[in-house]
Amino acid sequence: MKKNLLFGLVISGLLCLPAFAVLRPGDRAPRFSAPASLAGREFHFSLRAALKKGPVVVYFYPSAFTGGCDLEAHTFAQDKDQFTAAGASIIGVSEDSIARLNQFSADPSYCAGRFPVASDPGGKVAAAYGVKTFPEQPGAKDNRGVAIDHGFIARTTFVIGKDGKIVAEFSSSADHLSPPQHVTKALAVVQQLAGK
Repeated sequence: MKKNLLFGLVISGLLCLPAFAVLRPGDRAPRFSAPASLAGREFHFSLRAALKKGPVVVYFYPSAFTGGCDLEAHTFAQDKDQFTAAGASIIGVSEDSIARLNQFSADPSYCAGRFPVASDPGGKVAAAYGVKTFPEQPGAKDNRGVAIDHGFIARTTFVIGKDGKIVAEFSSSADHLSPPQHVTKALAVVQQLAGK
């Protein structure tokens, strides 16, 4: 009887653990490649290739053309030259289709053609990083009134060093950061890396 009770408690405890463990500084960043868009033009993004040039900021966001995501993209676009000066590149990742991202990446109010955004249908890349995803919300619409026909990825940012290891990780839920604060914190990290 005691063995059955103990076994039941162990199983219950395991079921209560979070499904995802977000990667932390020092962890090796999973290499990924994905369809992406830069200034409305589709291409194939490779983290491996990007890391050959320097650190990479990989930021996950819920959906293009929604309030916080729009502000975050616009802030990254405004600060792009500072990231470049620090030797870093930026890639945004969401479950948006490449067609939506072609529009988002080119729009001067958002990415403004300054950095690419990648499509992660089904959140496979997000899952590799341990970032939580949420299912599609029937009836959800973006700020243009267009239906959002995909799931959402929790807002989480990683700074990956040229060696492929995670240097910094922060999320809106755990760290209580606004979308622009993700940009500010990522920029501070890449500038610190450049100063070494």
